[in-house]
Amino acid sequence: MIMGDIISTEHKSVESRAAATPIVIVGHVDHGKSTLIGRLLYDTDSLQDGKLAQIVESSRKRGLAVEWSFLLDSLQIERDQGVTVDSTRIPFTLNGREFVIVDAPGHRQFLRNMITGAADAEAAVLVVDAQEGAQEQTRRHAMLLRLIGIRHVIVLLNKSDILGFDEARIAQAEADVRQLLGRLEIQVEAVVPASARDGDNIATRSERAPWYKGPTLIEALADVPPPASRLTLPFRMPVQDVYRFDDVRYVAGRIERGTVRVGDKLAIGSQGQVATVAEVCRWHAPVHPIAGAGESIALRLEPDLVPDRGDLLFAADDAAAAPEKAARIRTRLFWLRGEPLRVGESFKLRLTTAEHDVTVVSIDAVVDLDDLTLRPGDSVQPDGFAEVTLAASHAVLFDPFSPGFGDGRGVLVDHHQRIVGGAPLIGPAELATGERAIHPTASRVSAQQHAQARGHKSAVFWLTGLPGSGKSTVARAAEEALVAQGIKATVLDGDTLRAGLCSDLGFSPEDRTENIRRAAHVARILAQSGQVVIVALVSPLQADRNQARSIVGEGFHEAFVDTSLSVCETRDPKGLYAAARAGKIPEFTGVSAPYEAPLSPDLRINSERSTEEAVGELTGFILRVVQA
Repeated sequence: MIMGDIISTEHKSVESRAAATPIVIVGHVDHGKSTLIGRLLYDTDSLQDGKLAQIVESSRKRGLAVEWSFLLDSLQIERDQGVTVDSTRIPFTLNGREFVIVDAPGHRQFLRNMITGAADAEAAVLVVDAQEGAQEQTRRHAMLLRLIGIRHVIVLLNKSDILGFDEARIAQAEADVRQLLGRLEIQVEAVVPASARDGDNIATRSERAPWYKGPTLIEALADVPPPASRLTLPFRMPVQDVYRFDDVRYVAGRIERGTVRVGDKLAIGSQGQVATVAEVCRWHAPVHPIAGAGESIALRLEPDLVPDRGDLLFAADDAAAAPEKAARIRTRLFWLRGEPLRVGESFKLRLTTAEHDVTVVSIDAVVDLDDLTLRPGDSVQPDGFAEVTLAASHAVLFDPFSPGFGDGRGVLVDHHQRIVGGAPLIGPAELATGERAIHPTASRVSAQQHAQARGHKSAVFWLTGLPGSGKSTVARAAEEALVAQGIKATVLDGDTLRAGLCSDLGFSPEDRTENIRRAAHVARILAQSGQVVIVALVSPLQADRNQARSIVGEGFHEAFVDTSLSVCETRDPKGLYAAARAGKIPEFTGVSAPYEAPLSPDLRINSERSTEEAVGELTGFILRVVQA
């Protein structure tokens, strides 16, 4: 009966959500989103009893005119900072039709909330200050509307009263916004010049703009078509959980599309086991052998198979309507983390109730926010958009993203369970000619768990310097000192790597780059296992060291063993400088090949002092980093 209570409650909430048309309000910070919604609720008599008096009193205490945004900015932090920090959902009725108004954040640092807040919206109102026009956040929000597939967009040119509702200036603002949205192939349903604070063209036509013949905002919202029916689509139900009561097993979940009835044959997950629906279960609801999209139900299957959470149930007898099945997937990505995304990083792909280990195997194109064009790129900057390819450790079942539907709306989650990217799935990624299907797996042990087990954080310390500068000597001595203090440390020395892993490489510029690339990947793997890694490589070119930094990612620290060429040549422990001066070693760094010293290393070590001092300097720096 516990399961019955859960399903009954969720069933009612799903029915409630399904009956309403979600409308998301987006726009640049301070362009008036919250004010618009407050005014909209007031003009349509949708305020709760006593709410208007509260707004008037709150505004009076602050010495303001009626501040409609106080309706929504209920968190004290929002009132203090004057920005909306979360997505607020408000039921709203217009001419007997139910809507859900979603107030999505506009400030850059709160954009991640919009991914989830606007995910199910049927239409959007893009609020643009008529005087300021499209700003950076306007472009980002427009990209997000495209990313999550909003099909119907209404533009509200707010604060048109500041322009005196001047027809020519408003027409120019409208043309600029239409051009922006046109580049993203977003069709604009209406552009409404308005004043949310004063109510112009919100519910009633403005006397200050007699030239405007288009709809009011209320009229434009009324023209938004209701959500498309999902009942006629092929059946999909992600497994939420499996319950057992009185020796009977029930598979619970929410039907995302289509219908299911007693007697249907269903395939289960990527393994494709087939079972027949023996019973469609609802609690505290009339018995009915059929269930449809939007309902949360439980199924009794025969034979009594046990799906896992996240397995997708779909019709077994219609191969043409089966979901896609692929281990390499193309996505459109909105990147939310504060650091850039780079190839090789691993995440969880969260798709409805399922989670899949995935790795970014390529960044196929990056959106230039200035002109909204796609360009090649090797990283995705914070709040950036890109098309990337993900590789999973196993085949993933999914329906490609389609505007107006919830299919394929994935998100990327890091080791701390933070959403770091919105990732609608476009479709399977085809292998290039000659390319092998490689599906790396990500560790299920987080960096925090490794740190707790070892008693210290992991990191990579990349020692660069001329040949003979003392890199290996300092690295090995630091390794010994660290291990004596209980730190799990490993040294990757250039000569040691070339004796094994890189024995096939020479010293041409191309081979040097490949040598550094391999060393960086090994260092990254060791660091992900919780170790402190000290890399001692000449790595003479800044571009190669930048590549190493991008491969390792967070936790990379560059240390410059700053020893002059004259001192290195005097030491010449291996006789290499003498051989190079004699012409026996071509392309020798410092003699016949360049060395680009780091301009701003994380640590500069002067090894012309005693070895003990240099080792102490490196060891102290490492301990400060990994024990912080």
